[in-house]
Amino acid sequence: MKKRILTALLTGLLLLSGCSQPLAPPASNEKTAAAPQTEQTTSTKAAQSQSPNGKQASYPTDDLNLPRVPVELVKAVDGDTISVMFEGKKESVRMLLVDTPETSHPKLGVQPFGPEAKAFTKDLVEQAGKLELEFDIGPNRDKYNRLLAYVYADGKMVQEALLEQGLARVAYIYPPNVRYVDKFNDLQRISREKALGIWSVENYAQEDGFHPEEQDGDTQSSSAAASGESKKTADSGAAAGSPKTGCSIKGNINSKGEKIYHTPESPYYERTKEEQWFCTEEEAVAAGFRAPRS
Repeated sequence: MKKRILTALLTGLLLLSGCSQPLAPPASNEKTAAAPQTEQTTSTKAAQSQSPNGKQASYPTDDLNLPRVPVELVKAVDGDTISVMFEGKKESVRMLLVDTPETSHPKLGVQPFGPEAKAFTKDLVEQAGKLELEFDIGPNRDKYNRLLAYVYADGKMVQEALLEQGLARVAYIYPPNVRYVDKFNDLQRISREKALGIWSVENYAQEDGFHPEEQDGDTQSSSAAASGESKKTADSGAAAGSPKTGCSIKGNINSKGEKIYHTPESPYYERTKEEQWFCTEEEAVAAGFRAPRS
């Protein structure tokens, strides 16, 4: 009888032990709990890559060790174009993903900040002890048969340097040649926030190119003002040409037809060519003008 009782007790204990075993692996849960920490680290790294100051930024492309081709400089043609000796031939190299203002375009002529961009690039490539090209994964020539590449002067990418100085805009984004576009966009955002170079003039650098009229105002209107011709607006009676006494607010109409007024305190005041003068901001607003965006 005692043996039967002991056998029954042992059997019960074994059953209880087997049922409670699934509760045992808290150790594997520790790994599961650690996983969010890895995700948090990744998230933090991504946040750092978007840091406004750009100093802590990191990108997947930073760890790439891609081949570069050494070349010999012939000359700097423009801010975004250089001439080099490549595989025994003189070749024109157009820098990928950036656009600088023109300096010698047959139709556009010399654009604001074009000479500065060219001088900056010229200095970088001429002073470099080593000049290299890096190609992307797509076509390495454009329709003009120019080489398309990232240009390095002593290890520093020229495109990045131009964007950091506000002397170029991100442009001509044609996949799959977009290896550094995320980094370039961040560098552009930083220089735009600091109002550097091309970003110091409101609406000058736009998605479709550069608009010198944003800096100079409408040429015909300015010429008319200089010759003494004047007109009055329907709403305020403000005149184009010489301002009335005490009327120092400039009204300008940009290439998009936007009416923008500038007070003497505006950072764009000295650069703005007035098309109309206003005595008060209220007059300007009544005439359909707005203040410049900060």
